[in-house]
Amino acid sequence: MMAGSIGQTRVRGARLERGYQDRVLPHFRRMAKGAQEKGFVASSFKRGLEPTEFFMLSISGRESLVDTAVRTSKSGYMQRRLINAMDDLKVNSDEPHSVRNIADRIIQFSYGEDKIDPTRSVKGSAVNIQMVLDNALGGGK
Repeated sequence: MMAGSIGQTRVRGARLERGYQDRVLPHFRRMAKGAQEKGFVASSFKRGLEPTEFFMLSISGRESLVDTAVRTSKSGYMQRRLINAMDDLKVNSDEPHSVRNIADRIIQFSYGEDKIDPTRSVKGSAVNIQMVLDNALGGGK
């Protein structure tokens, strides 16, 4: 895209169709079906774009921007709902480290199902906390 060719612009997964009567822009002949008339951008960002190519590319870019904004709001809302749903969960201090809710009902018998706390692991393997403390405090050999 920088040095070669940007390529075909798309809106809703298809070539550009809408615009003026029987054409995308008034610069093109009616009923023209060529690549340029349907949004193909042969230029690159390095060489520069023709005005019609810039316009076609900005149509496609706007759709991408709106789509990203909509997906971000949906995923943010889902994350907020998940956080609120798990807000009352806690890891119990019993030996299997069960996960319980406020009413002390068991939600999961062992935290993470593999009994490894991700805050106390290295690449999925449990860390010996006592050894780390001994090394840090100078109590180890």
